[in-house]
Amino acid sequence: MKLDIRLTGLLALLLIVGTAQATNGYFTSGVGAKNDALAGAGSADPSEIMIIATNPAGLAFVHNHLEVGLSLFSPIRSYSTSASLANGNGGAFTIGPNHITSSNNLFPIPYIAYRHRIDAQNELGIAFYARGGMDTKWVGGTATFAPSGPGTPVMQLPGTFGSGTAGVSLMQGFLNVTFAHTMADRHLAVGVSLIGAAQRFQARGLGAFAGYTEAFAASGGTRMPTALTNNGHEMSYGAGASVGLEWRPVQQWAFAAAYTTKMYMSKLSRYADLFASGGSFDIPASATLGITFKPTAPVAVSFDTQRIWYSGIAAVGNPVQNLFNCPTAGAGGTNLQSCLGGSTGPGFGWGNMTVYKLGARWQLDPDWTLRFGVSHATQPIPRSQVTLNILAPGVIENHIALGVTHHDSSHGQFSVAFVYALSHSVTGPNTFDPTQTIRLSMHQYIVDFAYAWGN
Repeated sequence: MKLDIRLTGLLALLLIVGTAQATNGYFTSGVGAKNDALAGAGSADPSEIMIIATNPAGLAFVHNHLEVGLSLFSPIRSYSTSASLANGNGGAFTIGPNHITSSNNLFPIPYIAYRHRIDAQNELGIAFYARGGMDTKWVGGTATFAPSGPGTPVMQLPGTFGSGTAGVSLMQGFLNVTFAHTMADRHLAVGVSLIGAAQRFQARGLGAFAGYTEAFAASGGTRMPTALTNNGHEMSYGAGASVGLEWRPVQQWAFAAAYTTKMYMSKLSRYADLFASGGSFDIPASATLGITFKPTAPVAVSFDTQRIWYSGIAAVGNPVQNLFNCPTAGAGGTNLQSCLGGSTGPGFGWGNMTVYKLGARWQLDPDWTLRFGVSHATQPIPRSQVTLNILAPGVIENHIALGVTHHDSSHGQFSVAFVYALSHSVTGPNTFDPTQTIRLSMHQYIVDFAYAWGN
């Protein structure tokens, strides 16, 4: 029990320091300074303990015994809306026209990892880190709301969604315990991780959607929801696992494969009227395949493909259009489960994402190593889903990265990485006023610092 309390406390501390992120959807592009410098590539060329966050088998080929790191993450998020072609009466809900940039643009994200060599063939690793999240805070703006449906009298209210300052904060932290085993010939390693997860969530400024919740519809309009918005931060806990392998058939080539299960999380009861299935918000499964080619001893070129199954999480994957089947939505629907908070209630409408990563490592001499990387991801947010994704505008597709490691005389390594997520936008119609368009935009800066002990 004491150990559980300590681990929970460490995860909570990680979240409090700050883990709001959004790169490939809401997964980070990489974990660790060296991995970030490769734009997340290199699962078959492990060089830091944090490889266990991608491929647990990679721990078998790492030599450091302790790493600490800090990322400074700066996402620049904005949205803009056009004027309604029907002067605010084109639909039940018109946003603005607004053009707003989100507040809260700098987040420190720490991590720590430790490796223990059991014997010549077995390794144990443990790490605390953040790998996902989203944060938005939209101050100002207005919304025009027609409570009785399109074409009826309207009210103009302050805030993006007509309920004051709007936004969400989703922060995710992980405790990863990994065991890796190398076969006797040293050509093949396998690994398994047990992963504990904690997430902290908050939503605000969504009161205008109260009439479209399962709680409100089921009561015939007599009971307002109490778990929709402005309920402060709530913690959620859960667990999952990861398995991986790395194969080095010859000196020049290495191959890696890893799979991380869905992480089943406790429900966010304070937001049971917002998320599908009464506040369920699990963490999606993901998989990585990697290959590394070493044409000469100092040079390694890596290519990785990552798949993230966002659509498997109802709160993330369900389309907003499900709301039209709710009895109070005014579209003739009769299914209570299609209201906010219901089992098929609306979500962000994200599709599954595939990320392609290319990185190169060049050891200039015994003291200095350079890294470069680029990545491209498929877009998770369809044009038809931009309305609710004002809250979570994870539209980034491309990253460029570079970094350097200095090996000092005391067998330590100091690494610095810089990542730029190129600006990208997605534009589509407002679900509740089709005469209006919404544009979501984002670009990001990441600077990583890390120090590792032992060679």
